[in-house]
Amino acid sequence: MLVEQLSAGSQEVKVVAARELRLMAKTGKENRSFIAEGGAIPALYRLFRSTNPVAQENALTAILNKSTHDENKRKIMEENGCLELIVYVLRYGLTTEARENAAATLFSLSAVHDFKKMIVGEHGAVAALADLLMQGSPRGKKDAVMALFNLSTHPESWSQMLNMGAVSALAGALRDEIVAEEVAGALTLLMRHHILAQTIASEDTAITNLVGLMERGTPKAKENAIAALQEMCRRGGLNVIQNVAKMPMFSGLIQTILL
Repeated sequence: MLVEQLSAGSQEVKVVAARELRLMAKTGKENRSFIAEGGAIPALYRLFRSTNPVAQENALTAILNKSTHDENKRKIMEENGCLELIVYVLRYGLTTEARENAAATLFSLSAVHDFKKMIVGEHGAVAALADLLMQGSPRGKKDAVMALFNLSTHPESWSQMLNMGAVSALAGALRDEIVAEEVAGALTLLMRHHILAQTIASEDTAITNLVGLMERGTPKAKENAIAALQEMCRRGGLNVIQNVAKMPMFSGLIQTILL
């Protein structure tokens, strides 16, 4: 009944139906699986272009809630046009929560290795995550950096991450204590490619911020910062090593990092 109302009901009915599905999808694994089997996914994602902000937000959040069920991840990604419209909401969503939940949905979906490349290749996805990381609310930044971290684990993602501005956004976010820990982790993965190690090292304050994080961050942040500096020195070449070694309070530790 709810799926039929989403497909054929009035605008007001669609808003209510989307809200009901959002709540049902949040309340248990069985509900999330049942809703997906009932054909709700295509009915919901058609609302992503709705001009009604409540309908759009409820529909997107229902998909987010469904995506926590592993089998639903595949069903969402296999729906023709669904990923494109998730990215549409991330870029143009009518409410802050809708945009943040779109980023969170990409984070959830990108937990599956096979989907990482698909998400990176979707037009506008990486650039929109980078924008949210730079300009979003604290929660939005967290959602964005976690999605970018997952995407960074795919060995073929680095060129798109570089070309779409994600590498620069990540390097700039090192000074943001809300996300610095996760940012350093993502940069460590990306700097396995020597081009990115050199690019990140050339970003204004990237080395300074990593050293600062190593000195003042949480235990996990310190660990990630050290790992990032280690990759930077290993992959970036002699000039990068020299630039790192010049840092005050750091020259004595360079040999430790390179071990």
